Amino acid sequence: MTLAAVYNWDFGLVLSYTHLWAKGLGVTLAYSVGTVVGGMIIGVICGLLLLVRSRWVTLPVHYYVEIFRCTPLLVQIVWFYYALPIVLQVELPDWFAAGLGLTLYMGAFATEIFRGGIISIDKGQWQASRALGMTGGELMRHIILPQATKRMIPPFVNQSIIQLKNTSLLYVVAIPDLMYTGSIIVSDTFRPLEVYTSVAIAYFVILYPLTLWAARLEARVDQ
Repeated sequence: MTLAAVYNWDFGLVLSYTHLWAKGLGVTLAYSVGTVVGGMIIGVICGLLLLVRSRWVTLPVHYYVEIFRCTPLLVQIVWFYYALPIVLQVELPDWFAAGLGLTLYMGAFATEIFRGGIISIDKGQWQASRALGMTGGELMRHIILPQATKRMIPPFVNQSIIQLKNTSLLYVVAIPDLMYTGSIIVSDTFRPLEVYTSVAIAYFVILYPLTLWAARLEARVDQ
């Protein structure tokens, strides 16, 4: 007789930990929103810096983007949590050190999204606007950004969805998100199948509507 045939599923026991699930969900959503907003701010600033015609400005930003895009996020989180306080000789709050890696990771991708949106605008519009005597600020505010923003939204939403899933990596540094909460409940109930199935369902319920919204945004841009 196989294990599947004799295993008795019991979601009632797992779902009885309502307070822990609620806390874990709150932590996951808080880190998701906080790191996405922080990453967006970094992306706008660094994306604009990449448009500056000076290697002294663009080179540091370029290396920042490539370092965070080309190293595993898990390694980044662990490094910022354990190594950064030692390197800086400063005691950082655990929640801040763990979230810093996520924020900078999001910022690196947001930088490329912002830069890509800007440079995707036809060069003729840049030239025509300058011919009309517009300043750089007026050009960006009235011509470039309104068009670029429309193109940036779908990839930014997609990256935000990925970022929400990435918060599950906070588990390795004992941040009490959904995954870490699940591990606590597993150690208490010895019901890993029900617990991690519940975690997967929770992520799906949150993310599936967002993926549908992202698909609609992409369809509007393509029209």
